[in-house]
Amino acid sequence: MTTDTKIVLSASRRTDIPAFYLAWFMERIKMGFFEVANPFNQRVTRVPATPDKVHTIVFWSKNFHPFLREQIGERLQQAGYNLFFNFSINSHHPVLEPNVPPLTDRLGQMKQLCDRYGSDAVNWRFDPICFFQTSAGMAENNLHDFAYISEHASQWGIKRCITSFMDHYPKIKRRLSSLPGFEFVDPPLEKKLEIILNLENELAAKHIQLSACCEKKIIDALPPHSTVTNSSCIPNDLLLELYGGHLSLKKDTGQRVKAGCGCKVSVDIGSYRDHPCYHNC
Repeated sequence: MTTDTKIVLSASRRTDIPAFYLAWFMERIKMGFFEVANPFNQRVTRVPATPDKVHTIVFWSKNFHPFLREQIGERLQQAGYNLFFNFSINSHHPVLEPNVPPLTDRLGQMKQLCDRYGSDAVNWRFDPICFFQTSAGMAENNLHDFAYISEHASQWGIKRCITSFMDHYPKIKRRLSSLPGFEFVDPPLEKKLEIILNLENELAAKHIQLSACCEKKIIDALPPHSTVTNSSCIPNDLLLELYGGHLSLKKDTGQRVKAGCGCKVSVDIGSYRDHPCYHNC
């Protein structure tokens, strides 16, 4: 590692900073550092945030409207930061994502991100794929708008789609207590493989590469002809191609590496405790 190796700021896996916390974020940028509490032991670390220390800021969001409206990206670029975007756009569903903007609005945001910052700097995340049953006993999933979204993403030059299947965390079960008769279902591996291969074929015609996030079992079970790869939502190798400079290419051992996470090292500056997400997904 050279002395001028910089860091990547992840903003953020833990919450939606572009949608809800831009004023806080920009104030910390002005101050030149973030104070980040470890979510497990609450130990606070000071993270540098000046352009001479930060190579790229990777933003994660389901709603970039405030970011675009306030021209945050332009302000950051003028200050010397490189930018990258993980934009989660799933099918419209009022139960799964009750507080995100309408799908047409989110697709418009994707186009603006591509127009302003280049489509190479934008990952489209269709994440997660969900299977569920309703009170009427109907078996459903959230794939109904996938073709529609991918068609628009292709038109705007998006080259990467990242997906995964829903993990059945205890907190999700707690949230379901307010939805009588609604139940998530975990399909068998064979069904997941069928879906991934169908999505791969659909995206191939649109020149979009499909990657799977933390789905090692699926990747290992794919046929030899499949081009689906493990995802790297923090892709330092790509960031170097886009922006040059010096970055560590080590895997982020704080992520789910054994499950297939390909993310490279970064520093996440969000907080589950201090920055609650109001999308209510």
